[in-house]
Amino acid sequence: MTDILLQADGIQTFIGQHHILQGVSFEAKTDGVTVLLGRNGAGKSTTLKTIMGLLPAKQGKIIYKGQPIQAKKPHQIARMGIGFVPENMGIFSELTVEENMQVAMLKEDDATRQRLEDVLQMFTALKDFWGAKAGILSGGQKQMLAIARAIVNETSLLLIDEPTKGLAPVIIDTLMEAINQIKQHSVVLLVEQNFYMASQVGDDFYILDDGKVVHNGTMQDLVEDQELQSRYLGITK
Repeated sequence: MTDILLQADGIQTFIGQHHILQGVSFEAKTDGVTVLLGRNGAGKSTTLKTIMGLLPAKQGKIIYKGQPIQAKKPHQIARMGIGFVPENMGIFSELTVEENMQVAMLKEDDATRQRLEDVLQMFTALKDFWGAKAGILSGGQKQMLAIARAIVNETSLLLIDEPTKGLAPVIIDTLMEAINQIKQHSVVLLVEQNFYMASQVGDDFYILDDGKVVHNGTMQDLVEDQELQSRYLGITK
């Protein structure tokens, strides 16, 4: 039986007066990448922010490693081993790449230093700009830095929001390779509009539409279902 690392059950989230998530439920298994798909405004980013405690869940439960976390603060959730790469990347442009990594570290122990080495092997471009301000990095390099900051700590669950947005195909290939490496030791919950990328790294999917989950299954099932792709994702052959 597959273990469930994260379970959302009937999540209701508001932004101001707007009822964004209207009973969202899904699971993220310990053995792969779960992808949240849907058109713009479907509630995907709001789902990640609600898990991270950045937006309050008015109703429903979020269970992580068997514990409810929906009432916890973002810093408490981060210390439980959940990393978050927001759509805007969340890096500090005026700090160097090295300083960005230092700020992100929850501990400075041998295990963290080893993870830093591993991250720099994965994203070699960051080594080249180690002493440079993060603001001069390209969009792809900034995304690498954002992911690196999230996984330099001991991370059981990594939430990534739209990592390929606006990036060149060669950078997308690098990110796909990185996520396939990350999934070997962390569960990944990914929001992604690039269906090719999602299909290459994803194991399971949930489609959101107007704040509700309308379909879910294995990524292979979705790849083979062009009617479903067209109806909810606007993908046409």
